[in-house]
Amino acid sequence: MSWPVLSQPRPLVVSSADAEWASGICECCDDMRECCFACWCCPCFACKTSRRYGQCLCLPLLDVLSCVRPITMSMRVSVRQLYGIRGSVCRDCVCSTFCPACVWCQISRELKKRKLPTTLGDIIHR
Repeated sequence: MSWPVLSQPRPLVVSSADAEWASGICECCDDMRECCFACWCCPCFACKTSRRYGQCLCLPLLDVLSCVRPITMSMRVSVRQLYGIRGSVCRDCVCSTFCPACVWCQISRELKKRKLPTTLGDIIHR
């Protein structure tokens, strides 16, 4: 006999101390090499960052099929939820649509700053 599910699992929040992004959407001054890489070859940079986040290496390449970038947006939402960062899906959509390279740079900076496990497997094995 199986029991019905009465509630959905809550998202895992690793840290919510800051509740803000570590850097703004256009703050690439700290690492100009990374910023240039993202601007000149955003698909390659997005794949590298996606892999570092624990996702499929080629996942960001699906963005080329749409004018709204669903993978870029979902990765931004995922990082925001994982670290308890305030924001909205609407803002994530606007940023991802009009400046995907900046979004990937921001995600990369956030992952570097937090230095926390980024996949559930990393959290369990820690």
